[in-house]
Amino acid sequence: MGKKYVYLFKEGNGNMRELLGGKGANLAEMTNLGMPVPQGFTITTEACTQYYADGEKINDEIQSEILRYITELEKISEKKFGDLTNPLLVSVRSGARASMPGMMDTILNLGLNDEVVESFAKKTGNPRFAYDSYRRFIQMYSDVVMEVGKSYFEKLIDEMKGKKGVTLDTELEAEDLKELAKQFKQEYKNKVGEDFPSNPVDQLMGAIKAVFRSWDNPRAIYYRRMNDIPSSWGTAVNVQAMVFGNMGDTSGTGVAFSRNPATGEKKLYGEFLMNAQGEDVVAGVRTPQTIDQLKEQNPTVYEEFYKIVYTLEKHYRDMQDMEFTIEEGKLYMLQTRNGKRTAAAALQIACDLVDEGMINEKEAVSMIDPKQLDALLHPQFDADALKAASPVGEALPASPGAACGQVVFTAEDATEWATKKGAKVILVRLETSPEDIEGMHYAQGILTVRGGMTSHAAVVARGMGTCCVSGCGEIKIDEKKKVFTLGGKEFHEGDFISLDGSTGKIYGEAIKTVDASISGNFDRLMKWADHYRALKVRTNADTPKDAKQAKSFGAEGIGLCRTEHMFFDSARISAMREMIVSKTEEQRRAALAKLLPMQRSDFEGIYEAMEGFPVTIRFLDPPLHEFLPTDNEDIIELAKEMKMEVSELNAVISSLHEFNPMMGHRGCRLAVSYPEIAEMQTTAVIEAAIAVQKKHPEWNMVPEIMIPLIGEIKELQYVKNIVTETADAIIAKSGIDMKYMVGTMIEIPRAALTADEIAKEAEFFSFGTNDLTQMTFGFSRDDAGAFLGSYYEKKIYENDPFAKLDQVGVGKLVEMAVELGRKSRSDLKLGICGEHGGDPSSVEFCHKVGLNYVSCSPFRVPIARLAAAQAAIKLS
Repeated sequence: MGKKYVYLFKEGNGNMRELLGGKGANLAEMTNLGMPVPQGFTITTEACTQYYADGEKINDEIQSEILRYITELEKISEKKFGDLTNPLLVSVRSGARASMPGMMDTILNLGLNDEVVESFAKKTGNPRFAYDSYRRFIQMYSDVVMEVGKSYFEKLIDEMKGKKGVTLDTELEAEDLKELAKQFKQEYKNKVGEDFPSNPVDQLMGAIKAVFRSWDNPRAIYYRRMNDIPSSWGTAVNVQAMVFGNMGDTSGTGVAFSRNPATGEKKLYGEFLMNAQGEDVVAGVRTPQTIDQLKEQNPTVYEEFYKIVYTLEKHYRDMQDMEFTIEEGKLYMLQTRNGKRTAAAALQIACDLVDEGMINEKEAVSMIDPKQLDALLHPQFDADALKAASPVGEALPASPGAACGQVVFTAEDATEWATKKGAKVILVRLETSPEDIEGMHYAQGILTVRGGMTSHAAVVARGMGTCCVSGCGEIKIDEKKKVFTLGGKEFHEGDFISLDGSTGKIYGEAIKTVDASISGNFDRLMKWADHYRALKVRTNADTPKDAKQAKSFGAEGIGLCRTEHMFFDSARISAMREMIVSKTEEQRRAALAKLLPMQRSDFEGIYEAMEGFPVTIRFLDPPLHEFLPTDNEDIIELAKEMKMEVSELNAVISSLHEFNPMMGHRGCRLAVSYPEIAEMQTTAVIEAAIAVQKKHPEWNMVPEIMIPLIGEIKELQYVKNIVTETADAIIAKSGIDMKYMVGTMIEIPRAALTADEIAKEAEFFSFGTNDLTQMTFGFSRDDAGAFLGSYYEKKIYENDPFAKLDQVGVGKLVEMAVELGRKSRSDLKLGICGEHGGDPSSVEFCHKVGLNYVSCSPFRVPIARLAAAQAAIKLS
């Protein structure tokens, strides 16, 4: 006996999700609970994997097993496939382990052909119903199995309704539907080039193949990448005896939730349609009735249904989403699953289930998807306004939230419109760069033509909690003329558009937004999460405002303060530029002296905002050319300011040009070339800490200085000496006994490989996984978006390594550095400060390898807190 690829519903159970998929396991479980489930069988996920291994074919062994199970189902249902007196009709549905929208749609009424439909009409005494079922089957099979679009058939239906002078599908008579079935088969033949299959077994094999095939359609691949679902899982197929909701007015079909999926309120919520089949409810072709109306129409069925709903909720200990059909007054359950819900509903339900004694706090923490919390921290669209709007385009949902405003094309305009006119603006750019930061700050939302989920725009927007949709390649933009086109419409400066950063949808109109609010449930759940987690959660913040924001979200310190962001401010950039174009150390020191008080007051503000929590300050990291202008007009302006010839300034700019700035003169290399930069930054850090300590004697200030881009221990020794000499002198003079720490970022593979050496000098490591990923993979995160698409398509990569930490390669370097580092220094403090610090699967990895903390952008702090708790619970 070889491997078993097919299971009757009564042979399975709810613990067999991996093999039977979510839907199959739940149908088996409901069957075991004695519920009225139309019987059938599930073809396993292993059969799907085998289908791909056999070159997208269903092999003979699996085919003959399926045929054996058809015979079993015929026995159970006392009907036969293709039989003229008592035909068996089935539905075919996909069902992966995780619920996945975008997978194959359902096929209903499979088993009908020209002969069977005639006898079916006689047997039921209802020819209208028989032909309605047949035309639906042809339409679904053509669309789903043969990929002939739905629209061709919809057009034929509309023509028929027009001819008959009616407006609703239900007003068409048996003869009309019979004629439609004929037209549909002709349309099938025109498009596919062969007759519509009449043998039910051929129909079934075609449908099963279509389900397996849909596991790899672009929609499903994209959804898997967004939700960390491996492609190796495969999907199961459920073949189930049909029950009919379209047999007349005592039949119907519906969808219900045991609690409200939008608010979480404990009340049966759902809708149904009499004389209809399942897809009518979901597709919104007719307006359904609410579930309460079923109570009036058929109290017996309603009572039975109500009982089943709460039996299921109690059994699964979670809110259920169910599909049901009533066939001539008898209730059947077609499926149940844990219902999808909004973030607010998820918190309400988790807290209610704890209060009702159905689950404990640990289970409540584990049942919430950390990524969902994002929605609670950002503005959202008004639900009714959103329903009425239709998008003009869609791109990558790079930073969540909802934004509505007037289009501007430059960062300067964004700042000006917002500050001078008080306008709400959306910044539309080909791509953003560091000097756009101020305009990005004032914008409600950011829309870019280029760039992926980890482009500059995406990373900065997530850090600020600003909505961002990136990489919309369909946009044709002319930044000079201040116009762009999308979805056949032209948008000019000042036109209103709206962005949904959670879905990536772009709307060509103003849609009302509502502000986010953190409610009691949120707070309650976060307290439970904090109780279970081991990892500390810090934030990446460069301004007192961001630091305060993060602290209100529960951050326990700053894991990364990027000092360069402070220099892009318009008031300071000229002192910075003066330093860069200086020819002598003396000139450089004079320019740095202007920057010192600015840096010092920045650090004081950040220390104050963090109220004594640890703050890690990273020294200057980007290459110097980033601070210099590229525009001719700006260059002339700057030369005037610096009292230089334009040609002289151009020479400086071109001398700083690098072929690969990512790996160029930056990070600690700047401090090696210009030690006075490190001296000034140390002075600012220590003087600020002393000033704040004097003001708040109750805080224990221990500044953490982080030297970036170290790849060799001697580099670190050199820069650390400058830091300690400067710091020790200032501390001695102040008369305060202050401790400070000097550590490094591990972002060059060589640093990870020699971590035992580096730990002799560094008191802490922070893994800069953005750069570590670039250097390990050997591609730049700003350019990778252009070719990663082909890598996903060809299944070379399943995920964007910048969004989800590559645990196999980059992870190995992190683990190695942790182990080597702690060998040299047992109390080495370890953290991570790349974008990965807020990604739940990466947080779990950090917990596993024994880091002390993760650091992420302010709006991701709650996500990291919850993910850290879930990792601790899962791995305990």
